[in-house]
Amino acid sequence: MKRSKLLRVVAAGVLLAIVAGCNDGSSPPAFVSAPASVTPESTSVTTGPTEAAPSSNPVSGVPVNGAQTPEAVSAALAALPANIRARVPQFPAPPAAFKVKLPPGEKAPNFQRIPTKDRIAFITIDDGWEKNPLAVKLFQAANVPITLFLEVDAVKVKPAYFTELQQTGAVIEAHTLTHPNLPGMSYEAQKHQICGSADQLGKLYGRRPVLFRPPFGAFNGNTLRAVKDCGMKASFTWKETTDKGKIRFQDGHKRVAPGDIILMHFRPAFIEDFLAVLTIIQKSNLTPALLEDYIP
Repeated sequence: MKRSKLLRVVAAGVLLAIVAGCNDGSSPPAFVSAPASVTPESTSVTTGPTEAAPSSNPVSGVPVNGAQTPEAVSAALAALPANIRARVPQFPAPPAAFKVKLPPGEKAPNFQRIPTKDRIAFITIDDGWEKNPLAVKLFQAANVPITLFLEVDAVKVKPAYFTELQQTGAVIEAHTLTHPNLPGMSYEAQKHQICGSADQLGKLYGRRPVLFRPPFGAFNGNTLRAVKDCGMKASFTWKETTDKGKIRFQDGHKRVAPGDIILMHFRPAFIEDFLAVLTIIQKSNLTPALLEDYIP
């Protein structure tokens, strides 16, 4: 079998395995990612840690590195139901961030994790279909940096909901217009999905995204070329995923490793998923950090 045909067969199998876990809230497999020939993890070299000023949301100016005031955290906790309030851990501030070295060339890199030994992990939330009213208070009470990869179709029904999350310090990045399987599309069609999502989210939220997540974690060379041609810096998949309050691990261990990117979604089990992510980060002796701080 020719190599190109083999890649198409493998990619199709991956898509069938993960599609149920990305749109309808059903339980995904233990962990499935596209094969290395389709979704390679970046081998970018990092520089050492450097002193950095605390990050802030480029639109609202709200600090995003766990810098809510104690009074704001206390007020948010008090506003949550008691059974949720008791399960929200508190974390120390993350260490000073460093910038990864992005490789040159016509394609953006893809990362499943940030290569670091610092005891940090990254919380990322996709799509935007479910809009739980407690999310704002939960974000404020947890007081941790969060990256939202939003699908335009999912947010345009009620864009103000994500403005409120943005005002807590969450940073909004791109996740296509309509959540298609990108490797099955031409370069131009992929570019329309990727550039279009960045453009529309920029208009809605006052800042054009610089990071991208491919739907289903599936991408090819055309995807990464379009990401760069659309003015974005990098693509991101993940190491752990969350659904219905359960963490699923890629590598068979039961902890989050330093630098891991964790995926969850705006789904009906949003509260349980978010609390599960916070709990596993704490049990892994890590602290949440902001993904955008590590990308030059």
